[in-house]
Amino acid sequence: MEGGRKVVVSALQFSCTDDVPTNVSTAERLVRAAHGKGANIILIQELFEGYYFCQAQREDFFQRAKPYKGHPTIMRMQKLAKELGVVIPVSFFEEANNAHYNSIAIIDADGSDLGLYRKSHIPDGPGYQEKFYFNPGDTGFKVFETKFAKIGVAICWDQWFPEAARAMVLQGAEILLYPTAIGSEPQDEGLDSREHWKRVMQGHAGANLVPLVASNRMGKEVIQTEHGKSEITFYGNSFIAGPAGEMVASANDKEEAVLVAEFDLANIKRKRHSWGIFRDRRPDLYKVLLTLDGSNPRT
Repeated sequence: MEGGRKVVVSALQFSCTDDVPTNVSTAERLVRAAHGKGANIILIQELFEGYYFCQAQREDFFQRAKPYKGHPTIMRMQKLAKELGVVIPVSFFEEANNAHYNSIAIIDADGSDLGLYRKSHIPDGPGYQEKFYFNPGDTGFKVFETKFAKIGVAICWDQWFPEAARAMVLQGAEILLYPTAIGSEPQDEGLDSREHWKRVMQGHAGANLVPLVASNRMGKEVIQTEHGKSEITFYGNSFIAGPAGEMVASANDKEEAVLVAEFDLANIKRKRHSWGIFRDRRPDLYKVLLTLDGSNPRT
């Protein structure tokens, strides 16, 4: 019987300024804190270099984008990952010629860059106007084989789609990670999605029998838009869920956090295989998922 294969994952949470060096230094400080708690794979929140600029549609905000190769924050995190021997997914605003993506680079524990995932599902609503900035991702859902585990990494709005989680686990992902920027809704002060947000991802963990890590920013951010000021209070609540969807560690909505949890991936693999959910799948019956309206499945 396969022996234990333990890994410690971490979710970071902090309030961003709109100053890149300050935010990157905060991220590094918390990565070091997570390493001090024994973490092997450390998740930083989405687009952590600055404010969540997608509250506004502003041409000047495209200046925040940088090419993937030679990106200074990625390079800094490569040095940090190598120094500490940890895995760090790094979220950034990518410029690729005339295209732009909400992207994440996966840095392995030796500092090597394992590749890129580009966000697939791009939201467009009050306060979250990402379609103005980002092309739909063209990488497809990917799994990255790191020193400690095979990980599937998707970004924020991707987390609401069970197809994305299943696609990554089908490819062998042992842990799912979701860097995030979510909070209040400018059009509806009474709408608080945090519990819904958590339950959806806990469902992905339970449905696929894998641990899941979600990292969200917290704090109030005010952006000058074309129609005046827009304000979002990001609700944090970063968490780590276990393979049955259980909440293992969680943060609140007001404080910086370094969450850690240990999982035995060999034991979880045995349980996942014996549970039968991947044995009993019927892909031949799922063609309707390739349609938008359910009425014209592809043959």
